[in-house]
Amino acid sequence: MSDDPANQTEKLAAELDTTRNSNVITVRHTDPQTGRFAKGNPGKPKGARNKATLMAQEMLQSEADALVQRAVQLAMAGNASIMKLCMDRLVPLRRERTVEFEIGLLETAKDAVLAAGRVTQMVASGELTPSEGQALSSIIENQRRAIETAELERRILILEASVE
Repeated sequence: MSDDPANQTEKLAAELDTTRNSNVITVRHTDPQTGRFAKGNPGKPKGARNKATLMAQEMLQSEADALVQRAVQLAMAGNASIMKLCMDRLVPLRRERTVEFEIGLLETAKDAVLAAGRVTQMVASGELTPSEGQALSSIIENQRRAIETAELERRILILEASVE
């Protein structure tokens, strides 16, 4: 069976397609007729970089200072595309805005209910977007649950002390 040409081709393909990813050796078995991965073989691990990408990163890393200086020179000389590139790195687009919201100290479940009511009013009036209101409500709910858990623990300790 080891003399079978198809079997030898498959072994050779598996040996040639061996790669190292950190300390793990991954062998990808390919179908010699189609050149595709065998059934049940997912291929490269997610996030694995190919050799060309790793080489390019290494080359760029060694010249990083010179590249940055040249980019700044071109931007200062008026090159609009390089200027945009530099500005995008200096002042990246914000994914979400900072919300200033005076919440006060949440010490009781009643405080949490009042804060949730304020968030609802702010969303209704347009001061907050619905997604911002949802995020704030989630934070308030987490605090309310923590208060509730602490209160239950306190009550249990009191009951246990009264039984002894």
